[in-house]
Amino acid sequence: MNTFNSFGITDTTFRDAHQSLLATRLEMKDMEPIAAQMDQVGFASMEVWGGATFDATTRYLYEDPWERLRQFKKLITNTPLSMLLRGQSLVGYKAYADDVVDSFVERSAINGIDIFRVFDALNDEWNLSRAAEAVKNNDKHLQMTICYSVTENGKMGGPIYNLDYYLDKAKVFQDMGADSLCIKDMAGLLSPYDAFDLISALKKVVTVPLQLHTHYTSGMASMTVLKAIEAGIDVVDACLAPLALRTSQPAVEPLVVTLRGTENDPKLDLETLINLGDYLESVLPKYREYLETPKASVIDVKVLSHQIPGGMASNLISQLREAGSIDRLDEVLEDIALTRKELGFPPLVTPMSQMVGSQAVSNVLFGRYKMVSSQMKEYLTGMYGRPPSKVDNQIKDQIFESNDTAKIKTINERPGNLIEPELKQATKEVENITTDIDDILIYALYPTTGMKFLRVKHGIDVQKNDLALNADGDSSGTHEITSTGSQEVPVKSLKARSFNVFIDDTFYKVEIDPIDQNVVSISDGIPNPKVPRDPKPTLNGSSTNSDGELKSPMPGVILKYLVEVDQQVNQGDPIAVLEAMKMENTLPSPKDGRIQSLTVEPGQTVVKGDLLAIIT
Repeated sequence: MNTFNSFGITDTTFRDAHQSLLATRLEMKDMEPIAAQMDQVGFASMEVWGGATFDATTRYLYEDPWERLRQFKKLITNTPLSMLLRGQSLVGYKAYADDVVDSFVERSAINGIDIFRVFDALNDEWNLSRAAEAVKNNDKHLQMTICYSVTENGKMGGPIYNLDYYLDKAKVFQDMGADSLCIKDMAGLLSPYDAFDLISALKKVVTVPLQLHTHYTSGMASMTVLKAIEAGIDVVDACLAPLALRTSQPAVEPLVVTLRGTENDPKLDLETLINLGDYLESVLPKYREYLETPKASVIDVKVLSHQIPGGMASNLISQLREAGSIDRLDEVLEDIALTRKELGFPPLVTPMSQMVGSQAVSNVLFGRYKMVSSQMKEYLTGMYGRPPSKVDNQIKDQIFESNDTAKIKTINERPGNLIEPELKQATKEVENITTDIDDILIYALYPTTGMKFLRVKHGIDVQKNDLALNADGDSSGTHEITSTGSQEVPVKSLKARSFNVFIDDTFYKVEIDPIDQNVVSISDGIPNPKVPRDPKPTLNGSSTNSDGELKSPMPGVILKYLVEVDQQVNQGDPIAVLEAMKMENTLPSPKDGRIQSLTVEPGQTVVKGDLLAIIT
């Protein structure tokens, strides 16, 4: 493979760009028309898969991620295709068994991936070794990745994330068989001069090509890329302008102009890039809901403190908005910095970003460490690898207060060694639906949402609430809503937003104007009196008006119930597992009693306040 023989640019438009700005919602049908043209631009590679795309395609878009990859490979024949792989966690949020890792890498290679960008949230080689071995066994390009982070002052250095830390990691990763190394600056924390010093030093201790992946979040990315180029970086990541900046990557077009005529001229056709951008501008209005931001500024200087990566920022805001708590975003961001410190300063990248971010949300809404996900508990026992720094023992004792902390086993070996094979059981679970290995892997990675997707894919269930729009951002069968009230209809403000509303089988397109936080009634078109805020959730995780009602404390998916109808329970006993922000949270019983009813089906999506169980 003629990869990285000279300075080049990797395009991220089809993966990280829309993951960062659109919560990974870009549909394949909107990428296909320009894929072949993108192939002719001359990129060093194109990142088209992995990261959150695998989850989003099955969970939200009901698209087959494997078919998406095969279609990219069919349309893009000259440019190497790259994916982002989370080491032992693959494209999920936990560590999977080695047999799943081996099979997933093999199938990814067969279906079209040429370059595997392999990373671990803790930069722990234990969590990288099996995936790295699998990539090499399939004769593909192994790009080992160092997740870039800082401690508290926004600069490289200090007792943890100093220059020696990164040099040591680079040497270890090169010795693991890396064909190239990537510096993954997921939150836009790498400053220009730190980039120059880091790349210059790396060039002296490693022999494989170096690539830089950064985000524009803090406003430094374009400057950082230029200083990295000056230091001798081999490849940098960028994307088409309509999906660049904010929490995404730097735009490729100004970079092409800046480097024109220099020794690092990538020789990409600017006119072609502009035309490709024009196409994106024509389809992106249908995704306006995800593009919207309450801030005028393109940059977020607070990221230097909270360090939330681009891909998570949009999802965090979406989660808080759905929970009716978007007004507490600043509190959450402040808590993220504190929580990260207490948990040993892990780099905030998937799945650690989700763990820390979800924990901070819970801390703000319910009290610090009153609700803790199962993934967070596994992290504290070492199941996700070795933290960069010591975890606060007081926090650990608080989280495990119901147990004897002295008996809690701490893992001191590669976590993958402790996971029993999973592929055989996954095959059995879906044998009545499919025998296709790619489908089996979807279920193995996401048992709940994956099963829902497979049942739709194979015609067992019907997809509900299809929100697909046409090129105009409109839908067929829309209905005009008119006012019949006696009061004068107010003038629509620029804050008005369009929503798709489904009532049984009837679809309405409505606009809602948030002026003065009044609720607008669709029936009469005039403001109703202000509605009081929902009751504050209790510390046991329920939002309830009755002691015997367990309600969802936040939006999410009910993965499973841990009890049966008529079962006797005590207050605090686990009742249900709620997946929220991709983390699993166990919801306890609010009282002693008998389970009278379980009110939702496992796999069902719930919103804040939905009734989950009645205990009498």
